[in-house]
Amino acid sequence: MDRNLLPIGQFSQASGLSVTALRHYDACGVLVPTYVDPVSGYRYFRRDQVRTAQVIRALRQLDIPVEEVRRLLGAGRQELAAALREHLRAAERHLHAQRGAVHGLLTRLTEGAGMTHHVTVRQGGPERILVRAASVDNTGLGAFLADAYREVYEVAGRGPLTFTGPAFVRFHGVCDDENEALVEACLPFWDQGAQPADLPEGMSVCELPETALACTQVEGADAGFPQILGAYDAVAAWVTEHGFTFAGPVRMIYRRWTGTPDDPGNRLEIAWPIGEPTADQVS
Repeated sequence: MDRNLLPIGQFSQASGLSVTALRHYDACGVLVPTYVDPVSGYRYFRRDQVRTAQVIRALRQLDIPVEEVRRLLGAGRQELAAALREHLRAAERHLHAQRGAVHGLLTRLTEGAGMTHHVTVRQGGPERILVRAASVDNTGLGAFLADAYREVYEVAGRGPLTFTGPAFVRFHGVCDDENEALVEACLPFWDQGAQPADLPEGMSVCELPETALACTQVEGADAGFPQILGAYDAVAAWVTEHGFTFAGPVRMIYRRWTGTPDDPGNRLEIAWPIGEPTADQVS
């Protein structure tokens, strides 16, 4: 046997990867042994494959998927370094989100959501809105909204449209790091004035009916993600506890927006359309 080859047991000790993991990476094409005994099926690896195995072990410890590991091993060092830096940035963003979620939950446990977010009801009139829609998750939400409102205001300026209220976003489902939802960037305008024309793909005009809205406002850091989730939860809890029904997608209204997330000058309103309980719910 070639002295440059290591049996799988010794290679496992040198690389820090279990024999089971080595067999799995062989099957996936991530780390293929140099020689497989045709009789015993025993695997042998070159000594210079130890370094590669150690890199694989480190990448998998970072929860990088096997398919991505295989791609990165085939790339150059610069691409691998760039991927690691991006992974670190994503991990830091995730940690920031987790830290905010924990602090928000601790606040609600100690103070109660009702103490943190005061919920009121107001009447929202009928509105004609210019809408740019897409299905996104939270990681793509900021970029989508920035592009969407740039396009919406460009179309509005050609009218020019007369705005009747602040811009707002409608969420048709849960939009977080694990779930996509239909998201609408909305701009209300006067239905008796100039009307938009030559709308690009993905943009439309919609009519919203008059409706009651359960609302709360958040400012500064509380208007950033994930702290703002506490405001959504507070309104949703208030609606259910007071016996109302949810009558449409929740809205995030830009009462004051500097353009920079977490800016102390930001003020957002979370407004949920509500209806009276149905007969079935009352009974």
